[in-house]
Amino acid sequence: MMTETILSIFLGIGLSASVGFRIFLPLFALSLAAYLDVWELNESWLWIGSTTALITLGIATVVEIMAYYIPVVDNALDAIAIPLATIAGTAVMVSTIADLSPVITWALAIIAGGGTAAAVKSSVSTTRLGSTISTAGFGNPIVATFETGSSIVMSIISIFLPILAVILVLLIFFLIYKLYKKLRPSRSK
Repeated sequence: MMTETILSIFLGIGLSASVGFRIFLPLFALSLAAYLDVWELNESWLWIGSTTALITLGIATVVEIMAYYIPVVDNALDAIAIPLATIAGTAVMVSTIADLSPVITWALAIIAGGGTAAAVKSSVSTTRLGSTISTAGFGNPIVATFETGSSIVMSIISIFLPILAVILVLLIFFLIYKLYKKLRPSRSK
């Protein structure tokens, strides 16, 4: 039972990182996993595995992916995506955690789920802004493709290999930290 709880937390963290790349894709992956009985969800979140949720999240995923290939729309989406990613990361985490009290579940969801999604999304948004400035937006489709691919890979790994997903999340945070240190102006003494 403890192993199941830990794996459910790892799944939530991995999917929350994936939400930082694309908001709806990890929710669709989780819906598909629940629909196909690959992963069991928290009792109050079983609706995510319904046919209606699967279709709705599938359509939202396709629309979101396509929208990131439209100039100007991609940056507009990034402007609203950080709070949405935080909410989605929290929801994903809550839906996957098994056998913990509601207080611990929500605390983990807000900190680990929402925090992970927000950190990844903030970095991705900064990358897109840098691409827009340095390439006049012509490099943005490459960034969008990388983000979508990262979300797909992280979602699949999170569902099937949650321990590896957490390791990848730590690697992503390390890379974000290194990038931040590199881009941050140095202080003169």
